[in-house]
Amino acid sequence: MQLKQLLTEDRAVSPVIGVILMVAITVILAAVIGTFVLGLGDQVSESAPQASFSFDFSSGGTNADVFDGEPGDNVTITHEGGETLEASNIGVEGSISSGGVTGGVANGNWPTTIEAGSSSEWEGVDAGETIRVIWTNPAGGATNTIAKATAPQ
Repeated sequence: MQLKQLLTEDRAVSPVIGVILMVAITVILAAVIGTFVLGLGDQVSESAPQASFSFDFSSGGTNADVFDGEPGDNVTITHEGGETLEASNIGVEGSISSGGVTGGVANGNWPTTIEAGSSSEWEGVDAGETIRVIWTNPAGGATNTIAKATAPQ
C-alpha cells in the first residue's frame, strides 16, 4: 500500500464508533436510573456531617447518680470545627458503664445552630460513662455517632 493511497482513502470507521458510543451511553444511563430506582441515590447524598467536638468533664453536677443517689459530674461539649449543624438533628446520650444501662444525660441545651465555638453543658454523668454526640438524618433514617468520650474514673 502506498502512502498517497492511504491519505486519499474514502472509507471511514464511523459506524463502529457510533455503535460503541451508543452502548456506552446506554450503560451509563442504566447505572444512573438503577441507582435512583433502588434508592441508593438518597443514601449517597445524606452522609453524616464532619464535625469535631471536645469534651470537658468536671465534678459537682446537681442531678442524682442513677446507682448511688450522689450528684453526678458535668460535661461541657464544645463544637471545635467542621460543618455547621442544626440542633434538632443532634442528640447526646450516655451509657452508664457500671450497670450496662443506656440512659440520657439531663439538662443540656444547644443553640439552634451549632457552629464552631458553640457549647452545651450536660449534667448527671457517671465516672467511666461514655458520652456520645449523635446525628440523626433529617430525611428520616439512620443515626451516626459523630463524637464520643469517656468520663474519667
